[in-house]
Amino acid sequence: MPTYVLLTRLSPEAVKSPRDIEKLEKEVSDKIKRECKGVQWLNSYAVLGPYDYLDLFEAPDEREATKVTMIIRSFGHATTETWTATPWNRFREIVREVA
Repeated sequence: MPTYVLLTRLSPEAVKSPRDIEKLEKEVSDKIKRECKGVQWLNSYAVLGPYDYLDLFEAPDEREATKVTMIIRSFGHATTETWTATPWNRFREIVREVA
C-alpha cells in the first residue's frame, strides 16, 4: 500500500488553548476512521518549523489519501501538503529499472 506524508499547519484561529488541540485531533481522527476504512495511520509528529504536524499513513490509492487531506481541511483551520513516499528499497528497484 502506498505511503503518504501529510504536513499540516493550523491557523492561529484554530484553537483557543493548547487543550483544544487534543479535542480537534480526536474529532479529525474519528472522522478519518469512519470515512477512510482502508487507511492505516503509521505515526504522527509535532514538528518545529513552517508546519505544526507531520503524519505518516498508508492508503490503498490516491483517492483515499485525498479524502484524508480533505477531511483535515474541512475543519477549516488547516493548510496541508500531502506527498507520496517511496520506501528506499523500492526506490532502488525503480532506479535499476531505468538504468
